[in-house]
Amino acid sequence: MSQRTSISGLTDDEAQEFHQYYMQGFVGFTAIAVVAHLLVWFWRPWL
Repeated sequence: MSQRTSISGLTDDEAQEFHQYYMQGFVGFTAIAVVAHLLVWFWRPWL
């Protein structure tokens, strides 16, 4: 197990795990935003 820490105080393994969850949340949020924009575009196109 890695005991090396960074400025954040996380070990390398903890940082990778945090990054994995962060990216999953980011992709999920982006997908929801894209779907919402498409639905609004179909309802009332703005161009």
